[in-house]
Amino acid sequence: MKDSLGSVQSLLVLGGGSDIALATARKLAQDRTKRIILAGRPSERLDAGADLLRGLGAEVRVVNFDALEFGEHEKVLAPLFEEGDIDVVLLAFGVLGDQKTDERDPLAAAKVVQSNYVGAVTSSLVVAEALKKQGHGALVVLSSVAAERGRKDNFIYGSSKAGLDTFAQGLGDSLQGTGVHVMVVRPGFVDSKMTAGLPKAPMSTTPEAVAEGIVDGLRREADLVWVPAQLRYVFSGLRHLPRPAFRKVVDKQA
Repeated sequence: MKDSLGSVQSLLVLGGGSDIALATARKLAQDRTKRIILAGRPSERLDAGADLLRGLGAEVRVVNFDALEFGEHEKVLAPLFEEGDIDVVLLAFGVLGDQKTDERDPLAAAKVVQSNYVGAVTSSLVVAEALKKQGHGALVVLSSVAAERGRKDNFIYGSSKAGLDTFAQGLGDSLQGTGVHVMVVRPGFVDSKMTAGLPKAPMSTTPEAVAEGIVDGLRREADLVWVPAQLRYVFSGLRHLPRPAFRKVVDKQA
């Protein structure tokens, strides 16, 4: 449970090796978060992240979790809540895929959707039920501005995030009155290992800036967070552009 100052005491990260996840965990550990669980596929990066957080004074546990192992999600995640209350769950896993390759390989496209959407749905439902049973807590879901409108260069990834975004908003509404808060985060282009080698989009951001937005959003109990914040207004306009005009805007940015 949060302490008397409202600070997060315990954090569960799904996708603990992501740049945004680790940046958020670092920021929270530097604040007052003392118990952190990093769930993800075994990797040197995950272990290095755990060591860094331990160096900041946090008690860190690493758990083997695979977004694509849908049938294992309840068995892996539910017991974590039996060990003690968890204040915040951060759902940070996801894959970008390669649009051109995935268009020619339906199975590769399906893997992107299964990871970003199906795995997110099954794991979110498990943790939401656990949070509801303990009577408090927050689920933070990393969406993307790509969820706003389909674009020819990333519509497979974007559609998976659009599904997740809608699911998370509805889940949040369904949990009203239970003590559980769901917050959707829509970053723009994030300069990270996932986007390495790709040309930066306008108003690009960093994992650290997204982490700042997440922590601030939790403090405010926001339902939706854009990073950077001005993207809210940009996409408010883009959302209502006629399709031909939208295509022209996107083509100029490509």
